[in-house]
Amino acid sequence: MRILQIALPDDVAHTLETKWGSLERKLLETIAIAAYQEGSISAGKVRELLSMATRLEVDAFLQEKGVYLHYDEADFAEDRSAHQQLRQSGKLK
Repeated sequence: MRILQIALPDDVAHTLETKWGSLERKLLETIAIAAYQEGSISAGKVRELLSMATRLEVDAFLQEKGVYLHYDEADFAEDRSAHQQLRQSGKLK
């Protein structure tokens, strides 16, 4: 895993934390959204990066951010795999 660091003046960091909460989370969300919008990552990768439990949670997040939802074969394969894992674990019947 790669760790990224940025430097912000304390007053800017404080202002942004007051508005956004966790700057680390906001930065991760911003990267995930940008990468998804340009087609660099799938919705499944967005889910993974942001530790979301389901594709529905990802879809709701992206819609809230005004992001057009892509759904391709890779997304379908990831959804199918997640569905199979849930069935095998007994969480889905």
